[in-house]
Amino acid sequence: MNSSDEISGPINIGNPNEISIQQLAERIIDLTGSRSQIVFHPLPQDDPLRRRPDVSRARSDLGWEPRVALDDGLMQTIAYFEDLLARHNSPVG
Repeated sequence: MNSSDEISGPINIGNPNEISIQQLAERIIDLTGSRSQIVFHPLPQDDPLRRRPDVSRARSDLGWEPRVALDDGLMQTIAYFEDLLARHNSPVG
């Protein structure tokens, strides 16, 4: 958003370390201690089989690099939602 006018078009920002949706779900279950079960469904026709964003343009054009490791980001996200749920479920006094 704050880039120069010479930079246009979509630029992928994500983590270039590939992880499957199943691996991600398993990691979230592990970190949260959830008893959730993973349910498998057929993939939509246009669903990509690989999810590894190419961040080379973000690096070269924006000087951007991912800085948060997966587990660190997941733990921050989990803590945020735990806090949100605790505030939502606390009695009003």
